Amino acid sequence: MAETIYVRGEGGGVHPMDLPLPESIADRLTKGLLRRVNEDGTPYVEQADDGVPAPPTEAPAKNAPKADWVGWAVAQGADPEDAEGSTKADLIELYGGEG
Repeated sequence: MAETIYVRGEGGGVHPMDLPLPESIADRLTKGLLRRVNEDGTPYVEQADDGVPAPPTEAPAKNAPKADWVGWAVAQGADPEDAEGSTKADLIELYGGEG
């Protein structure tokens, strides 16, 4: 039986998702377009490595994929759509990184 997590979508609804996540959903979690939550919609607190992308805690390396930089920018307060529409170079310039 697959493990189920809950994800708040762009429209605000909470949706159950079985692991492993489809690549497109995992990518949207990485970018911060979706947020993992508890079943009741309260913020999820990371407890263990369960294979679900967690919000970044430090800037990605400069050679990291753009999706990682979008997620970092969103975690820093950027609008998800603005971050997605920016170039990777712009995200690195705006949100820094030691990598």
